[in-house]
Amino acid sequence: MSRDQPSATGGRIARDRVADALRARIDSGDLRPGDSLPTQKALMDEFDVERGVVRKALDLLKREQLLADVGRGSPPTVAEPAAAREEAPPLTAGVELAERLDVAFQATHVTLDAFSLTTETLNQAISPTLMAIAAGRAAPRSVTCRLMVPSPDAHLALPLLVGDPDDPRPLKRLDRLVELHARAFAHTLQYLRERGRVKELSVEVRGVALTPTTKLYVLNGTEALTGFYEVVPNRVPAPAGDEHMDIYDVLGVDTSLFRHSSAHDARDRHEAAYVDSAKRWFESAWQKIAKPYPGIPPTL
Repeated sequence: MSRDQPSATGGRIARDRVADALRARIDSGDLRPGDSLPTQKALMDEFDVERGVVRKALDLLKREQLLADVGRGSPPTVAEPAAAREEAPPLTAGVELAERLDVAFQATHVTLDAFSLTTETLNQAISPTLMAIAAGRAAPRSVTCRLMVPSPDAHLALPLLVGDPDDPRPLKRLDRLVELHARAFAHTLQYLRERGRVKELSVEVRGVALTPTTKLYVLNGTEALTGFYEVVPNRVPAPAGDEHMDIYDVLGVDTSLFRHSSAHDARDRHEAAYVDSAKRWFESAWQKIAKPYPGIPPTL
């Protein structure tokens, strides 16, 4: 085995060790936007690793948007993503969430907390990331997911039948969709663990007696994505399947998601405080009023 070709498993461990150390220096402010990193030779000597490991660690940090000018012959610099992000318009939920999940799952230990009406948008957005894990392009050691959705026994404000808000059929339809998408999410991640792609996995679904007016995703404890559900008229199949219902529905896949960070790219203290507040709200609801969702046992 050559100096630049470590084994796959050992290479990932070494890569993560280098990346974690550099990421910590960026998050702490020891390396600030615009600062140059040490040369590859200096990093090889500091961490006692091969050049290939250093290159992979730098590529990983570039995918996380922490570094710029990687691979241009000179040491990369710490990126300044906040300025670029301020100029860019917010993306739709499916697109923005997919991009941020791809970055989040490059971490060694991944955490995902989600509160939404269903997990349909999450299921769609995570598909490219799960394919990358299956193909070995991402290799988190552990994944911990907590999904909070409306309880099946809760009387929600939406969805409701146009002209008859007491008709129970729209809520019964919603309950089936919630369970369907939550089960699909848990089963997909379970498959990755069975294939040996994820060593440690925890997926838990809890129900809460709240009508979601916004959706929230907290990734790795350092960024929060939020979007507003819009109330729209919708024609959907009735539970019996032989007719349709006109309902007021809440659709979120095409709404805009707004990202806040408490990591190195936080624009100001208010943005970091927003992330901390979102984490505290989720934790308080999860621990105090959310209950295990019937029929979906935790995947541990």
